[in-house]
This record gives sequence, structure tokens and C-alpha cells, in this order.
Amino acid sequence: MRKVKIYITLKEGVLDPQGKAVQNSLHSLEYNNVSDVRVGKYMEVMLEDTKDIEQQVDKMCDELLANPVIEDYSYTIEEVV
Repeated sequence: MRKVKIYITLKEGVLDPQGKAVQNSLHSLEYNNVSDVRVGKYMEVMLEDTKDIEQQVDKMCDELLANPVIEDYSYTIEEVV
């Protein structure tokens, strides 16, 4: 069994209104040293161990989990004991 940790972020240059709202809220709480906030997504997927696990994860991300037009993704794969 493998645990895949998937991180999805907006591509550089894509506006992030949710990140801007978080930044403004942090400033209102007097965290004035915060200069930028980008909001992303994090997912964990448990998969049976197969030879093509990386290809499967790439396909999942490209077809459903991420929007490849505006988002980038990365992931790590861990063995579950």
C-alpha cells in the first residue's frame, strides 16, 4: 500500500483572490510582515502498490485533481507499513 501526498498550487502569474483575502486578514491581525499568500490544495490518496503508480498519479492529476491550465502539482509517494 502506498500513500500519495499531492500538492496543487496556482501557476506563477495566476491571480489568487483567496490568497489576497488571507493576506489582508493577516494584516488586519497586525501580521504586517506578510508580503504574499498563495492558497493551494493538499490531498492524500491511498493506492495499492503497482509498477505504474507514478503514471497513475500523473493521470489522476491531469484528468481530475488539478486544472493543468492554471495549476501545477507535485507529489510524494510513501510506503505504508
